[in-house]
Amino acid sequence: MTSAPEKSDKDFMLTLLLCFFLGGLGAHRFYVGKKGTAIAMILTLGGGIIIWPIIDLVLITTGKFKDSEGRVVKQ
Repeated sequence: MTSAPEKSDKDFMLTLLLCFFLGGLGAHRFYVGKKGTAIAMILTLGGGIIIWPIIDLVLITTGKFKDSEGRVVKQ
């Protein structure tokens, strides 16, 4: 039997808003502690400007986006 993933201490709504408004700059990834992938987003201009932030928006809204500790960012 597997247990539910631990919930992150990062705020769900702030993560969602950062991704929506500043997703191409990786602001939401900096916020949750994923500095390496945040820098990669900047260098690739958000993975083609919009693709990477859209994928992250879907992950955040479905409760599957994780912080740097592997904990799920969810409401």
